[in-house]
Amino acid sequence: MFLTIALLRNKIPGGQWIGKHRRPRFVTVHMKNNMIRRLEIEAENEYWLSQPYMTKEQEFCHNRERRQAYFKALVAAAKSKFPEHKYATEHLDHLNVTKKWTSS
Repeated sequence: MFLTIALLRNKIPGGQWIGKHRRPRFVTVHMKNNMIRRLEIEAENEYWLSQPYMTKEQEFCHNRERRQAYFKALVAAAKSKFPEHKYATEHLDHLNVTKKWTSS
């Protein structure tokens, strides 16, 4: 093992970014600034989410009428696309062009 280290001279075997003996990644100023910016955004989101617009009592079923109207409109739109009911006789009417066997 010591011979291998002496021969390789700090070379990273295999993939340099994965594995047990991977190359260390140094933290740059740019990476620090990006992390600070992301943490500030997350803190602001947590602040706004911690102050709800409505109380739990107001929020409970506050949009029931709108949801019911939306569901009824959705069902009506689906029914309007559905074709009208037809009987088998209507589907097979084109076969009754000439009825020679019934006319005699």
